[in-house]
Amino acid sequence: MTDTHRAHGLAGDDTPPDWPALTATEVAGLLDGYPQLGRFAAITWHSPRPLSAACLADVRGGRVFVKRHHHSVRTAATLGEEHRFIAHLRHTGLPVPAVLADAQGRTAIARGAWTYEVHAPADGVDRYRDTVSWTPLPRRDHALAAGRMLARLHDAAAGYTASQRDTHALVARSELIRAADPAAALRAQLPSRPALARYLAAREWMSELTEAMAPWHERAQPQLARQPRLWTHGDWHVSNLYWSGDEADAHITGVLDFGLCAENFALFDLATAIERNAIAWLALNTDAAHLDIACALIDGYREQRPLGRMDVHLLADLLPLVHVDFALSEVEYYQGITQSPANADVAYDTFLRGHAAWFRTPAGQALLDAIRACA
Repeated sequence: MTDTHRAHGLAGDDTPPDWPALTATEVAGLLDGYPQLGRFAAITWHSPRPLSAACLADVRGGRVFVKRHHHSVRTAATLGEEHRFIAHLRHTGLPVPAVLADAQGRTAIARGAWTYEVHAPADGVDRYRDTVSWTPLPRRDHALAAGRMLARLHDAAAGYTASQRDTHALVARSELIRAADPAAALRAQLPSRPALARYLAAREWMSELTEAMAPWHERAQPQLARQPRLWTHGDWHVSNLYWSGDEADAHITGVLDFGLCAENFALFDLATAIERNAIAWLALNTDAAHLDIACALIDGYREQRPLGRMDVHLLADLLPLVHVDFALSEVEYYQGITQSPANADVAYDTFLRGHAAWFRTPAGQALLDAIRACA
């Protein structure tokens, strides 16, 4: 690991990464199993994303993207769930870079404590590569394009019928927010999620969860439970999109990072897109909500895929809930895998409880009202 490699922290700062950076020796050894790529030359960039290690590497045949996970986060079987969804989307024509297979036909490679994947490079410009997640998108025209592409992804995913992910760890799922009794649903999960159970044992979590989800859950849950199941991207932020250029009419040329994908429903992904791109979570103030970006995402989406009046109103009630399942998966990750109680507290108090509370502020209410007005 290089001393200079830093990752995006939970407060938008640069911090030491959770996992050691990929080394040239390590990548060269991995890519020896991909003879079609030619000889490894050099690592040209390390990703600042904190939950795994990733890099761009030059090879004789061009350039590849290499990503490494700890086996406690992704086994080869679990990673294969993502790769099958990617293959389905590519088959429909969606611009998703291919996951490359090694000489043995494997796309997920288990080596010691690690699980690796190698992707072809995306076409276009990585316009928002250095943008931190939960940083608002600054351009309405690009928000329109992002909404349109998300709708295209949902159209492509409509024929995909795989079972739900086999893990909760760092996956964007929605079982709790769809449940009639979220506390009871979570309590039923805890025997299979021991790290999360240990963390919650020290909290008044049942009352805190109920408080965080009120009043939106009671109003939205019956409709959420009836939403058609659909595999979703789960992290629709502009840093996961490639572009044809920087101009206003640039179009999206690549869709990246399906690490959070899971079986949910279409509005879940659209709400996630608004949460990721239209709220300045790292600098909450009276200007934190970017109403124009939220509405542009909705407008772009319904250029491609219909959204009725009831859908848009449900979207507003869903937005304060959409992060709940994933925030708990982050608590589980920090408590049980990286063993960082301080970060687990951030995931629980700042993300799960704090984000929900923000929607009760005038700024949060204004955003929800703006979304309802889009109906």
